[in-house]
Amino acid sequence: MSSFGGSKGFGIGAKPPSAAGLDGVEAAGTQHGTIKRRTDSDGAMDMEIEHGRSGLGPGALGSSHMGTSGSAANLSRKKAVPPQPAKKLVIKPFKEKPKLPVDFEEKTWSKLKEAVKAVHEKRRIEYSLEELYRAAENMCVHKMASKLYARIQQECEAHIAAKLLSLVGQTLDPVVFLGHVDATWQDHCEQMLMIRSIALYLDRTYVIQTTNVRSLWDMGLQLFRKHLAAVPEVEGKTVKGLLTLIERERMGETVDRALLKNLSRMFTALNIYTESFEKPFLEETAAFYLAEGTRYMQQTDVPDYLKHVEARLHEENERCLQYLDAATRKPLITAVEAQLLSQHVKPILEKGFNVLMDGNRVADLQRMYGLFSRVGALDVLRPAFTSYVKVTGQALVSDEEKDKEMVSNLLDLKAKLDNILVQSFAGNEAFGNSLKEAFEHLINVRQNRPAELIAKYIDALLRAGNKGASDEELEATLDKVLVLFRFIQGKDVFEAFYKKDLAKRLLIGKSASIDAEKSMISKLKTECGSQFTNKLEGMFKDIDLSKDIIESFRESTLARTKLPSGIETSVHVLTMGYWPSYTPVDMKLPNELNVYQDVFREFYLSKHSGRRLMWQNSLGSCVLKADFPKGRKELSVSLFQTVVLMLFNDTDRLSLAEVRDATGIPDKELRTTLQSLACGKIRVLLKTPKGKDVNDGDVFEFNGDFQERLFRIKVNAIQLKETPEENTNTTERVFQDRQYQVDAAIVRIMKTRKVLSHTLLITELFQQLKFPIKPADLKKRIESLIDREYLERDKNNPQVYNYLA
Repeated sequence: MSSFGGSKGFGIGAKPPSAAGLDGVEAAGTQHGTIKRRTDSDGAMDMEIEHGRSGLGPGALGSSHMGTSGSAANLSRKKAVPPQPAKKLVIKPFKEKPKLPVDFEEKTWSKLKEAVKAVHEKRRIEYSLEELYRAAENMCVHKMASKLYARIQQECEAHIAAKLLSLVGQTLDPVVFLGHVDATWQDHCEQMLMIRSIALYLDRTYVIQTTNVRSLWDMGLQLFRKHLAAVPEVEGKTVKGLLTLIERERMGETVDRALLKNLSRMFTALNIYTESFEKPFLEETAAFYLAEGTRYMQQTDVPDYLKHVEARLHEENERCLQYLDAATRKPLITAVEAQLLSQHVKPILEKGFNVLMDGNRVADLQRMYGLFSRVGALDVLRPAFTSYVKVTGQALVSDEEKDKEMVSNLLDLKAKLDNILVQSFAGNEAFGNSLKEAFEHLINVRQNRPAELIAKYIDALLRAGNKGASDEELEATLDKVLVLFRFIQGKDVFEAFYKKDLAKRLLIGKSASIDAEKSMISKLKTECGSQFTNKLEGMFKDIDLSKDIIESFRESTLARTKLPSGIETSVHVLTMGYWPSYTPVDMKLPNELNVYQDVFREFYLSKHSGRRLMWQNSLGSCVLKADFPKGRKELSVSLFQTVVLMLFNDTDRLSLAEVRDATGIPDKELRTTLQSLACGKIRVLLKTPKGKDVNDGDVFEFNGDFQERLFRIKVNAIQLKETPEENTNTTERVFQDRQYQVDAAIVRIMKTRKVLSHTLLITELFQQLKFPIKPADLKKRIESLIDREYLERDKNNPQVYNYLA
């Protein structure tokens, strides 16, 4: 190579053997100056070397290598030398172009071929990798790339064919055979990587620049795939071995997951995964789980079966993550769901849904909901849920022997179903609507009884008090009852019984809390509007006004001058339109009470002329002070009980007939009153003969041995109890009100339509009326209106009605 010489001038050696020598001159020359290169038309190359403008000539350039600090100082004292003209360097080309040796291609390929064979045979390569790389590069540079590619392909194909053919007839043990296949594949991958690193220049130039030519790695895959297909026994045994190992793993055995992963990736790399492995794998999976699903459905109960399905789905998902191709996950999970779930949806529901619902198995129901949602079976689960609610609820509503527990049982059922809806069914809106529809159906199976019992349940809550529960808990319970109230169609029945019970609570003073009472009225007003609660609110107004009236009465002159001493009395003045209707009971009151009534009547009418007072003795209550041999007690009793007990101030023994004559109380009410005093837990009177019922000829006497630890004793619980007559009267009033509503609706419709067929009239009535009614009852009301000349039948068609103005 050319280089710089001694301390003066330049020294240039012999002609460069190649262009590399020229590059050396250019690179070296740039250390001290600038080289300008120019090529003549004849191929000669001139080079001009220009030095910088330092004023130094070639001698100075040489001294820069040889001089010392002293000589530098000496130079500074010399006269400056003017710059010399640049010299020109002319380099002549070879007279003849260099030629490759005749055996260059064969020798180079021989070296590379030996290296490829050594790689295939896992021997030590005699040449360095750099030398082999340069050999492949030189062949590519000298336009032998296509031949090199073909020769490498030929060597690889021969090796791959022999290796795959050697697997034919190998051991029948699937694990051992798969190990041989995996070893062959791993060797192939390592060998192709090594060969590619040797011929990397070929891969980066010839392969990229030439269309339809695969990279060396892809070429190796194509050859492996080609010769694997040529020996179907190897491919078939490989697939069968994989399926056998997977089935063993499904049966609980431990298998080599790394081996499965390697071979799965081999199929994927060879681009035969879907056709050669995935298709038979999915077929085997479907067959396996079809048999397992049928067997497990017969042997296990539904909760265990659902757990098994959930576990299987988790296992298959893990299998995809561990060693199967990611694309297999969706068809694999679909196959498992189809065989374990879709095939058994109805048997699962028939065998175990009601059991899970009865046992309140929230977790198992949640599992069922989640699994059914995966296969689109919620449309089958929802009707089963609806059916269960209807059947279970109807059993509670229709059991007349358990009417007392109906409301509490319905509340428990509703709370249970609400919890299942939220916890198990993810608050699904469609399931929630089904629950509402089912409850509305079941609670109206008996048209009026549930409404009546809900009213009585609320009465028990508000009358009995909290019983240790806080006001918040009482409010929460009332809210739950209100949910049942929403499902009732006959809300007029509820209103009638609620008003009757509220009246007793207010008049007898047995309401647990006025705030709770008003809160309940507010809730009903929100639900049904102000018209529904108008009369109920009027009852509270009467109570408040009565307090003001009685205060004014006690401060009046009449009260101070005419009332007997030792008696304190309060009166409730009620507006007849707000309160339930009561039948007045004539009876013989003690003289003190008669005087009190007369004085109050005189006072009230003096303030409100034109009004009429009607005393309701059946609603009166008193507190009596009684002296017993064991001490004084206060007895909280009804007015009927008061009148009876006061008879025994003058005598110790009276017969039933004597009590009836002395009090004037109707026979039925009298027997009930005497029964409460002589046959209950608290026996102020003694009855002869003993027994629970009061019969003619019974004799009553004062109980001188009466013993009770409490000072104030409540004996008037009988007053709060509903008699059969009261129940019947309340129901009849509801029916009477309904008749008026039906008549008004018929007249309203006919007045608008003038002419209407019977069918259309019935249809419109069902739409307008807010309570359940039978078509036969509607027909009776139509006949009644025809008799009263509100309607008439059409002369040409008796099924058509005309309105008579």
